[in-house]
Amino acid sequence: MDVLDIVKNSKHIYMSESALEILTDYERVLDDLDIYAFKNWKQGELVEGPINKRYWVECTFMWPERLMPDPDGARRLLDYRAKVEYSKDKLTSPVKIESPDDYRPGTRKPDLKEEPVWLVKISIPSELITDFKQGFMELEGQEIDLQDIEDSEQEELDDTNSMEVPGAEEETNV
Repeated sequence: MDVLDIVKNSKHIYMSESALEILTDYERVLDDLDIYAFKNWKQGELVEGPINKRYWVECTFMWPERLMPDPDGARRLLDYRAKVEYSKDKLTSPVKIESPDDYRPGTRKPDLKEEPVWLVKISIPSELITDFKQGFMELEGQEIDLQDIEDSEQEELDDTNSMEVPGAEEETNV
């Protein structure tokens, strides 16, 4: 893993409207499944993807070795037919130049350092991303329209707000 590859991936995302839209939908699925509630999942950095395949959308995220993401978050994804692969790697990055010794011999380029990192590759079914985008979700074999749930909650709030409070209508004579 190289810092330059990560920068190129980020540039590709921002230069492509479709990649940015796919990534936004991908992140919505992770957020709706409450993955970020698990320890260290918020600290992840996208290093590869989104790669849009026929039936899957893949992204690879990176964490420093000491901040491994909680595997319980990954287990939650497995319930939705997602594939999760953990692996260890090393991130190669340039050192901060503070003296002439920080340059590679015979060049004007900085030395490189390697830091251990965790890579987590998450493949989410395209169908799941579409369902979350459209507001449908299958729960225990039944398809649920999330808009229906929001509408019923709003009706309940409206009914609560329109209820009369006893004694609030009393007239005061002066």
